Amino acid sequence: MARYIRNYLLLLVAAAVLVLAYNIHLAENRPPALEYSAFLARLEEGGIRSVTMQGGEIAGTDTLGQPFTTFAPAPAALLPRLEAKGVMIAARPEDNTSSFWSATFPVLLLMGGWMFFMVFQHKGGMGGFARKQLPKAAAARQKVTFDDVAGIPEAKEELVEIVECLRESRKITRLGGRIPRGVLLQGPPGTGKTLLAKAIAGEAGVPFYSISGSDFVEMFVGVGASRVRELFKEAKKTAPCIIFIDEIDAVGRRRGASGAEGGQDEREQTLNALLVEMDGFRSDETVIIVAATNRPDILDPALLRPGRFDRQVTILPPDVKGRQRILEVHARQVVMDPEVELFEVAQNTPGFTGAELANLINESALMAARKGKSAIQPADIEEARDKILMGAERKGMVISAQERRVTAYHEAGHAIMAKLLPNTDPLHKITIIPRGRAMGVTQQVPLDDRHAYSREYLVNRITILLGGRTAEELVFREFSTGASNDLQAATDIATRMVCEFGMSAVLGPRAYVTAVEGFLGGAGRQRPYSEEVARTIDREIDKLVADCYQEAMIILEGKINYLHKLAEVLLLQETIDGEEVDIIVTCPKVDEAAPAGQPTS
Repeated sequence: MARYIRNYLLLLVAAAVLVLAYNIHLAENRPPALEYSAFLARLEEGGIRSVTMQGGEIAGTDTLGQPFTTFAPAPAALLPRLEAKGVMIAARPEDNTSSFWSATFPVLLLMGGWMFFMVFQHKGGMGGFARKQLPKAAAARQKVTFDDVAGIPEAKEELVEIVECLRESRKITRLGGRIPRGVLLQGPPGTGKTLLAKAIAGEAGVPFYSISGSDFVEMFVGVGASRVRELFKEAKKTAPCIIFIDEIDAVGRRRGASGAEGGQDEREQTLNALLVEMDGFRSDETVIIVAATNRPDILDPALLRPGRFDRQVTILPPDVKGRQRILEVHARQVVMDPEVELFEVAQNTPGFTGAELANLINESALMAARKGKSAIQPADIEEARDKILMGAERKGMVISAQERRVTAYHEAGHAIMAKLLPNTDPLHKITIIPRGRAMGVTQQVPLDDRHAYSREYLVNRITILLGGRTAEELVFREFSTGASNDLQAATDIATRMVCEFGMSAVLGPRAYVTAVEGFLGGAGRQRPYSEEVARTIDREIDKLVADCYQEAMIILEGKINYLHKLAEVLLLQETIDGEEVDIIVTCPKVDEAAPAGQPTS
């Protein structure tokens, strides 16, 4: 297809160049034009020798032998005057061919180009536009195997049987069983869906067709559907094989959500073709569809039914053991210092996906290389983790002494709340070095992955978030904008406690928000309650936040000397870890008097 298009474009350019060259040649060789009045004046003076008339166009020569051209509005009336002066007259029939072609040639050229593209579009679709994006089968033996996939053991176990079906399909069919038609891998981005699909093909040793869902959707109606048909046609020739469709939600979105009523757009035609092809396998055709998406909620129900996607495997971010195994896989690719404990790194990266852990190791290697080290050390991993979570250090930022002091007390307020309140995540680090958009950060790292949260934990979390603003009010008697993100997070937690988790004694165990599919498939919220209940919800949220703020104020007033000391150490060192905070908070001498030179209440 590309060769035909290239030849057509070359022909188009050549034709345009020829037309342009011909017009230039005519313009250069055309005799000079003479005004009709000047022509008549020369005629009366006897200065015209001969003329050639073609319609109103007159070409001739004067008595000096110079050629000229002019246009006569009334050639018939001019003939007697020419004969009277003895001018030699030649006449030719009027030719409209040149004017016709000059007017119609561009139109014909455009129509020919349009017909060219339409012919290739309707010749089976894939013979024209579609073939250029048809994926080729990868090598039968992929380099990626299950050994390269870590942290998702449950998903790997689910897919072992798929590999067995591809390796020994007769073992399944001889007992009357049916080979699964499709497997849907669903989960957040970066959890390893694409890598797992490649590992299936690598373990089974079969051809692997990989294509994105967006590759099926085109401007011309019918092109996407023809691509689907051609893809499955090619796959059946190389069966057993795997077809991997990444981001299938681009083409498998629920029908009826877009387009006019009673009509079908390109996306729906492509989806219909996909549904038909997935149903059209014969029992002896071992072609398995593996698709990946992070939006299973918007997929069409007909696509998810058994017989098409028989298995739906959910892949979630790994736990601490899974993160350790993922780190071990990526650590094989770099030079790691023996002092690096990957289990500790896994503990300090809760919620990280496989892609984020790979990025962590890569960033650590880049930092170690930038510093001229021979191996990645624990400090490099810690620095890379801070960069990923908080952004790069803004070393060139100019901060006044007063802003720096306010930031130190703000972060110290968070830290004291995190240390003194029960049922909270351990304090990991405090820094007043600006990173990203934050002037300072107080990090807490949980010892174990949390999957459920108690009311006490959430209330203490709100109190910790309000500890920074409380410290500013207690020490400086004013507020700053540094607590804006803390207030947003605290309000969000309180709202979810009241409206979603049923943690209000007044409202009881009831959810007051209902998730619905919003505009363009986005998540929205519905309010299934009255205005009176809404006012009660507002009062409960206000009371919850106010109680946490009051508790933070009481705790900090009782530990004001610790607050001053911790802020003083932060101003000197800029970054301190949780162990140093333990030493300051548990030191009995700090409670005797406030440090000299610090503001007190």
